[in-house]
Amino acid sequence: MRNSYDYIIVGAGSSGAVVAARLSEDPAVTVALIEAGPTDVDKPEILTLDQWPALLESGYDWDYPIEPQENGNSFMRHARAKVLGGCSSHNSCIAFHTPAQDLDYWVTLGADGWDSATVLPLLLRLEDNDRPGEHHGHGGPVPMRSVPPTDPVGVAVLEACAQEGLPTTPFNEGETVAHGADWFQISASEDGVRGSSSVSYLHPVLDRENLDILTDRQVSRIIFEGTRAVGVEYLADIFGRLATVRADKEVIVSAGAIDSPKLLMLSGIGPAEHLAEYGIDVLVDAPGVGSNLQDHPEAVISWESTVPMTRSATQWWEIGIFEMVDDGGANGLGLPDLMMHYGSMPFDMHTRRQGYPTADEAFCLTPNITHSKGRGTVRLRSSDFRDKPKVDPRYFTDEEGYDMHIAVEGIKLARRIVAQPAMAEFTGRELFPGEAVQSDEEIASYVSKTHNTVYHPAGTVRMGALDDAMSPLDPQLRVKGVDGLRVVDASVMPQLTAVNPNITCYLIGERAADLIRG
Repeated sequence: MRNSYDYIIVGAGSSGAVVAARLSEDPAVTVALIEAGPTDVDKPEILTLDQWPALLESGYDWDYPIEPQENGNSFMRHARAKVLGGCSSHNSCIAFHTPAQDLDYWVTLGADGWDSATVLPLLLRLEDNDRPGEHHGHGGPVPMRSVPPTDPVGVAVLEACAQEGLPTTPFNEGETVAHGADWFQISASEDGVRGSSSVSYLHPVLDRENLDILTDRQVSRIIFEGTRAVGVEYLADIFGRLATVRADKEVIVSAGAIDSPKLLMLSGIGPAEHLAEYGIDVLVDAPGVGSNLQDHPEAVISWESTVPMTRSATQWWEIGIFEMVDDGGANGLGLPDLMMHYGSMPFDMHTRRQGYPTADEAFCLTPNITHSKGRGTVRLRSSDFRDKPKVDPRYFTDEEGYDMHIAVEGIKLARRIVAQPAMAEFTGRELFPGEAVQSDEEIASYVSKTHNTVYHPAGTVRMGALDDAMSPLDPQLRVKGVDGLRVVDASVMPQLTAVNPNITCYLIGERAADLIRG
């Protein structure tokens, strides 16, 4: 470890690993990538994709509880990965190209330069897709493969979708699917190794002389001289001793949508009144830090299977179903309002405690809201960096009731799909919510007690126009009011994407590296 680097990147997650790999391609600069968790090298429990459920609430998970919810499931937790690769080392590696409509909508929200024409070509640089075609990348660092149709119940689900009027429509073929279903593409190799940001971007360059990957070091605050970020302070050993390292050019915070706002607030950048509660000197009064928290809340409906479910899958959640519930789709952009994942495993993590039956042989559909209108917050619990922050997603609290409307319609659509002839030989009793739950009000009550998250927090340090007081970042991802500091991760999104956002986080890293390199 050196005393100083040109660039210090805090957080080796889905975006941070990308930035570190790209910046260090220039041998004339030095880069430190600092990660609070351990390495993933030679750890099959992390690298083997179909074992990912075991990582939830494990030692590789920050495992953030949420604050009590007034209209949602207060038992819910936000899994955030504590390991090289971040959540890309922790998730199911579902891989979606970013919807062009989402990127162009970001521009209307003040994110100049993030339009689809500018950003989507970076897909060709990052991916190695098993499908042919000029709109797919081939030879990039991130493997993208199509899930094979080996699960007979899954095959029947797609046939049932078609019978319900949702055609089988491949994803990642140049247009966002707003009305259709298919097997996912995933970021994984043919032998089942996850295509995390660490595997894809870092493992091939571990011996790069100008890149130091520093694991097991939690950053406690950003160091400033005046208003310029000049380094970071971090936990140096198990005894609580702190050390510092200097950044000669920039500090880049890539700690994710929960920990990036936390670190900024601990460093004096955030809502002034909130920082004053904990005696933190205010460097920049930035009310948007920790605000605008968005997610994909998901309902769940499950049936007992009349046949043994598969015991072999790429990652157990292999099919996506999309629908525009309302005219015009999400935000009138022609995007789906509703996304469902088909799961080939029991999924009773929030229903069992409420008394609903379960079964070893079961399958489920999980309707989630693609453009949720609910907005929550991330706030400090104390001035101690070791304390978990207060995460309050405020699920199903939007004044219009849009989020619950989509969830209820999703449960009803799932029932119509599974009632189709293609599913007749596979479908037993409905486990939850159960056939007795029929009215919109009854379904809504069930959803509010048992919903989960797709683990996609975003938007808490959003980028926007220079005169937008609630956007802490400018469109170049620079923190307003200081110099030498950027944020690069899912927290920068003005609006969460209408699909699983992991590949978008890679894209954010790629775009940020270009911006930093000028």
